[in-house]
Amino acid sequence: FSFAGSSDLAAQLISGAPADVFASADTKNMTETVDEGLVADDPVDFASNTLTIVTAPGNPDGIASFADLANPDVLTVICAPQVPCGAATVSVEAATGTQIPAVSEESSVTDVLGKVTSGQADAGLVYVTDAAGAGEAVTAVPFAESSEAVNTYPIATLSGSDNEGTARAFTEFVAGPVGQDVLGRAGFAAP
Repeated sequence: FSFAGSSDLAAQLISGAPADVFASADTKNMTETVDEGLVADDPVDFASNTLTIVTAPGNPDGIASFADLANPDVLTVICAPQVPCGAATVSVEAATGTQIPAVSEESSVTDVLGKVTSGQADAGLVYVTDAAGAGEAVTAVPFAESSEAVNTYPIATLSGSDNEGTARAFTEFVAGPVGQDVLGRAGFAAP
């Protein structure tokens, strides 16, 4: 298992890293692996996710909306545009006409979450599932504009897998009823 950002994982696969299955937090990175001939079967969408704002517990700065992140006094961390959560942020910024003067652009959503939970940032944009996974370490602030950037997650068996049968079974399990139930309980939406 490797849990890096989707763009990092796609780059590793394209560079020849061995793997059996690739699950991406967006279709763009999956498309890159398909275009490189690395995918054995058609990718299957297995989940979707949207962004939410996270703050320190109790939301000490009173952040109530996406527009509040445009305030330069609010130290906000986002994902870099080349990673799925960053691309989603760019989409929401474009749809709302709101530019976030981010103090940092991170290479993964977990890095954004880490900056907020460690007190290095007042707010961050992460996926709903990451906020839920952080539990009481953050306060989530949902915002309606998040619907402007829904990330669909595809999964596929990779060509050249040494465990092709197991890889296909895993992919089918994730996309099947039991996997969907597990993902739903973790906060993922249906694809």
